[in-house]
Amino acid sequence: MSIDVVDAAGRRVCLPVFPSRIISLVPSITETLFVLGLGERLVGVTRYCTEPSASVAQRPKVGGQKDPDLKTIQSLRPDLIVANVEENRREDVDALAAMGIAVYTTYPRTVEQGVAMIRDLGRVTRTDEEAGAIARSLEEVYRGISAEATRQGPVRSFCPIWRRPYMSINRDTYIHDVLRTCGGENIFAGKSERYPQISLAEVADLKPEVILLSDEPYRFLPRHLEDFKPFEDVIPALMTGRVHFIDGKLLSWYGPRIGESLRALRALLHS
Repeated sequence: MSIDVVDAAGRRVCLPVFPSRIISLVPSITETLFVLGLGERLVGVTRYCTEPSASVAQRPKVGGQKDPDLKTIQSLRPDLIVANVEENRREDVDALAAMGIAVYTTYPRTVEQGVAMIRDLGRVTRTDEEAGAIARSLEEVYRGISAEATRQGPVRSFCPIWRRPYMSINRDTYIHDVLRTCGGENIFAGKSERYPQISLAEVADLKPEVILLSDEPYRFLPRHLEDFKPFEDVIPALMTGRVHFIDGKLLSWYGPRIGESLRALRALLHS
């Protein structure tokens, strides 16, 4: 028995009513599936799936997000694969679908969509009750943090995602909406590219009050502050010491950790 749904990529997918062999191709979704109590049904994850650490260590690895091992995936006989429009390649999704495997694709670009995705996964995997409880608690945190941010006003923020060349994010990204929710004013929100290449001279002109340097996708380290040395008397964040090295999961992992992420980032932005 199966049901037809339309996923975030606009694809009509025929899903099993009760999927019993699930593969996740996205680290944050892997964590979400475990929190929904689906660990026993999860038969494969990517090599970048790290949470929950003890549990994912025991699951077969099926390659990475951009280079999944399709033969290994097929050999695991999944009846459902969960992917993401941005993190996984369309050609891999199409190839897996051509094997007769149901591939359900997600694509949250805002915090609210990240919470809604939990409910969607609950419906797809028949864990509606668990998903609903998680979503309700996150919605409460979201409302509270949003209200605080509105009262206190925005903090000009710079969040690079890459170095050599430096790249950042525009308003059409999940990271941007996380920052916005917590009161961060993304200084590159108006760029036309979702992940624009930028210069530190541009950053200096835009005068961010806070700089967030994360460990993913690029692993920023304290030594990279040398890049900013020519601007240490120009950029407010450097003059006040408001440069924070953070866990990249706070910015880019949607799912059950959204509440924790919003609280932590809110504290950093308004410390």
